[in-house]
Amino acid sequence: MVALNAKTVRELPDEVAVPGYDRSRVTVGIVHLGVGGFHRAHQAMYLDRLMAGGEALDWGICGVGVLPADRAMADALAAQDHLYTLVVKHPDGRYEPRVIGSIVDYLFAPDDPEAVVERMAAPSTRIVSLTVTEGGYNLHHVTGEFAADNPDVQHDLMPGAAPRTSFGLIVEALARRRARGVVPFTLMSCDNLQGNGDLSRRVFTAFARLRDPELADWIEANVRFPNSMVDRITPVTTDADRAEIARRFGVRDRWPVVCEPFTQWVLADDFGAGRPSYEKVGVQVVDDVEPYELMKLRLLNASHQAVAYFGHLAGYRLVHEAAGDPLFARFLRQYMDREGTPTLAPVPGVDLDAYKASLLERFANPEVRDTIARLCAESSDRIPKWLLPVVRAQLATGGPIGHAAAVVASWARYAEGVDEQGEPITVVDPLADRLTAAARRQRTEPLAFLADRSIFGDLIDDERFTAAYLGTLDSLHRVGARATLEKLVAG
Repeated sequence: MVALNAKTVRELPDEVAVPGYDRSRVTVGIVHLGVGGFHRAHQAMYLDRLMAGGEALDWGICGVGVLPADRAMADALAAQDHLYTLVVKHPDGRYEPRVIGSIVDYLFAPDDPEAVVERMAAPSTRIVSLTVTEGGYNLHHVTGEFAADNPDVQHDLMPGAAPRTSFGLIVEALARRRARGVVPFTLMSCDNLQGNGDLSRRVFTAFARLRDPELADWIEANVRFPNSMVDRITPVTTDADRAEIARRFGVRDRWPVVCEPFTQWVLADDFGAGRPSYEKVGVQVVDDVEPYELMKLRLLNASHQAVAYFGHLAGYRLVHEAAGDPLFARFLRQYMDREGTPTLAPVPGVDLDAYKASLLERFANPEVRDTIARLCAESSDRIPKWLLPVVRAQLATGGPIGHAAAVVASWARYAEGVDEQGEPITVVDPLADRLTAAARRQRTEPLAFLADRSIFGDLIDDERFTAAYLGTLDSLHRVGARATLEKLVAG
């Protein structure tokens, strides 16, 4: 058994690909906040591909942990000289391992925020990137605006305070670059959020404006915030994954990453201080990301919601089990073809039929073992962004809405908190109490769940939508999820 680090990496079996480039020559050009599984399976992987071809050695990554919980990642990467094993799990059971070497440093901000700020302020840093999840953008849950009353934000706005937040760290670094006459870095969000660059611009300039309006004006005028669309299913690493990687390949990795074969990154070509040649390793560098974003949101993300609640109610707990059921597969493809696709503009360079077929294959990959519970979480945020725009677009054109309305009804049934066998369902959602209370009234007040206008807007006023919704909800109560799906697919 080989414990992974820079000294032992050449001792790994031949079947484990390792960096062929000299990591001692790699210098930091990117500082990345939020080094989790997705970043290591996606952006760091693309950069490793470039380095394997002898390019981008001045674009190495320095990871940054901002939250106290990030200490575990700091310790794991430090013990392995920032190396880790990325394992692609193919549907046929084949594992494809590669040691990734593009992360060459990691700073833990709670221990030394000054070191993080200076690393970002250094002229060699030309991109600061983010995978901090939606919560990391500090939006008020009601207004959707930057939450200035966040205690950590308030702390970071105090003169001379050691920054605790990504906002404090990044804006202080930009302030120093401005004062020193250094061109600003590009701030590149890689979070799974529509318009992630536009969102980053909004929240970081909002923080800067609270601190110094002139600095905010400078940021708005000079800092680039490219939009991007990212995609790769990357489940949480488990102890079983660690054990299986050790058994198969003889490598002891404290924090490997497992992922599906598919990967996609669509990136707006909007950089102020240069960028790696990402297009050479499969990244789609484009002028406008929006068509690709909408494709993903309305086909992949909305289909995840379509399989989630029906799947749980039907007794499935893993995504591949539900997606591998022919009934579920037909329902998903019908939704994509009849309701999702008609709302999309042409997507340059993408065969939508092939893309939809690939989604079904990805969902049914038994090796990924993605959980239904993960898809069911945070529904009050996901459904309004991913599925309801399809409903509204189809209502506006007179198109079919039956499958999308059924997904909303399946969420309403799931939110009751009790499954078809009478077992409790743990509803994971910031609005869980409110949602469950409304859902439990719907057997006597059928539109109780849909009445929440903060989530559904005026859909409760649309008779065509409510008729489709109520028809599915009634069927779910009377005959259950599977029989309801059979009727929907047949109809």
